Amino acid sequence: MSVWSDYPIFLAIAESGSLTAAGAKLGISQPTAGRRLRALEESLGGALVRKSGGALVPTEFGADVLKHVNRMNDEAAAISRRSVTHEDNLSGPVRISASQGLGDFWLPIAMREFSLKYPDILIDINVDFRAVNLAQREADIALRWLSPGTQNSVIGRKVVSFGFGFYAAKEYIARRGMPKSFADLSSHDGCRVMTDGEEIMWKYSTFDGDTSPMRPVIQSDSIGAHITAIASGYGIGVLAHGAISEVPGLVPVLPDYSHSADLWVVAHEDLRKSKRMRACFDYLVEALRRDEAHFATGSPSVFPEHGYSHVNSLHAVPSAAE
Repeated sequence: MSVWSDYPIFLAIAESGSLTAAGAKLGISQPTAGRRLRALEESLGGALVRKSGGALVPTEFGADVLKHVNRMNDEAAAISRRSVTHEDNLSGPVRISASQGLGDFWLPIAMREFSLKYPDILIDINVDFRAVNLAQREADIALRWLSPGTQNSVIGRKVVSFGFGFYAAKEYIARRGMPKSFADLSSHDGCRVMTDGEEIMWKYSTFDGDTSPMRPVIQSDSIGAHITAIASGYGIGVLAHGAISEVPGLVPVLPDYSHSADLWVVAHEDLRKSKRMRACFDYLVEALRRDEAHFATGSPSVFPEHGYSHVNSLHAVPSAAE
């Protein structure tokens, strides 16, 4: 007889393509994941996965089982969401998902007022570029760029628009000159943020073309590292205007090419009856709107200890031109 707890392990392996990644996701070791998979296969009487191109993929039998496992997983998540709707109190955890920059610099500062008002609510911040699955309770509330996403049964509110532009260090401009047109960017060095093969800042800001015209000289998967690289004089990069308000030594490049991207606050509709989820959702909408000018143009944040100010030591790289 199969063990119920083995099915999520099979699901994680099918989604990630490896025992190691599945184990990391579930907090178990790679050998344990492999052992549990083999036990499930023995109980069901057939192989569930096979190797293909260096990854583990479902067999034909495994694909059939996976359909049922996904339904089981959806039902379990629905029970979890349903249990939250019966909670009529302002205590317990609220997990908020947000991208880098917004999630690690702005959100902890902005949520301080909420925490003081509701001290029994645990604020759990998940910082990730990935669009989390709200139906599976990977997060309760998500801050999403460009749209509320394609997941069913979500409620979303478009709250603010973020302004984006080109920035460089004064030292870089003194050394390489200021571009006079968009076409001039092709002769300059560039800094970029990459994740899953996409140039994130370029994608958010919707500038002309699919990719940046600058020659990339440094890239990372971190907004903090991206800001530091630009401030260090590596080259020109795209930043949200709000990201540079506390970073000295940066100058705008081609300011007429400022673009914007909408930010949405999203939650699963099953959670709207939870008092603590509703309180957090409404507060986030209100806090983002209070700081609308900061996000749009880079004016000072309404939150007095804005997150970028206390990480200046990471970004304040001395400039040779100063």
